[in-house]
Amino acid sequence: MDRNDQDLAGPREVWLAGGCFWGVEAYFSRLEGVLRTSVGYANGSRVNPSYEEIPATGHAETVQVTYDPARISLRELLEHFFGIIDPTTAERQGPDRGRQYRTGIYSTDPADLAVARAVVAQVQERYGEPIVTEVRPLEHYYLAEEYHQRYLEKNPGGYCHLDLSALPQKKEAVSRIYKKPDPETIKRSLSEKQYRVTRLDGTEPPFENEYWDHDAPGLYVDLVTGEPLFLSTDKYDSGTGWPSFTRPADRSAVVEREDHSRGMSRTEVRSRIGDSHLGHLFTDGPAEKGGRRCCINSAALRFIPREEMVQEGYGDLLPLIR
Repeated sequence: MDRNDQDLAGPREVWLAGGCFWGVEAYFSRLEGVLRTSVGYANGSRVNPSYEEIPATGHAETVQVTYDPARISLRELLEHFFGIIDPTTAERQGPDRGRQYRTGIYSTDPADLAVARAVVAQVQERYGEPIVTEVRPLEHYYLAEEYHQRYLEKNPGGYCHLDLSALPQKKEAVSRIYKKPDPETIKRSLSEKQYRVTRLDGTEPPFENEYWDHDAPGLYVDLVTGEPLFLSTDKYDSGTGWPSFTRPADRSAVVEREDHSRGMSRTEVRSRIGDSHLGHLFTDGPAEKGGRRCCINSAALRFIPREEMVQEGYGDLLPLIR
């Protein structure tokens, strides 16, 4: 018997490979009940591969789908999935050929894999040829380069192997306006440590900052503007002594820059509107969560507990908090 998704609390995740991930992400990002999507490379032979490498590494172009099981079930998601792919063709979707374009359903939850196999068995009855879509545990998933994320939103006329007219209508985004205060206002509103970190690119000592071991459910926002930056759902203990997140709440909310200061070559992370120095991005994060570690200074953040998110104006993000 299938598990009842609606009995599960908090967001769930499934990873779907359906050919070129640009169109697959565009489709699923518009479904009611889908909370977040990203694109990346799953179940291949190399750590953090680039797009140019995956034809040789065995990774599948894959979409990570985070959804609210109270609004859409895994079965419903998979029915949508089989509606946009040809599950009987191996290593090909549309005109795209190669192992990276194979179809697959991946999960870290054995119960979800059992649901997927049951759906495949039912879908098989519609076809005279065998379904070759693989159903496998997720071994790893590495986020694709930034230009691939929400590609068709950035490039409305871009290539897509799907029929774009069949895409669901785009969900309306919640409108929030964030403004960066003038420098004097910022300086007056921040403590000395907060100012040093956010405006002077400083770094707090490990294990001696407010949120490094903080595990309450809620939202972390930009201290300067209030823009949502990170979710407790994506926070994990990296053992480094700084707050670590596998991804931002919204990838567009942070800016990545090359940082060659202090004799090192790193990727700096800054907030989009406030231009606050947040920390640095590393590629030693959990492989099944994208392989990234956003190492962030507590002094750049303000935490909003889950029970206060509605009154603070962030109620639409509640479904993302596990």
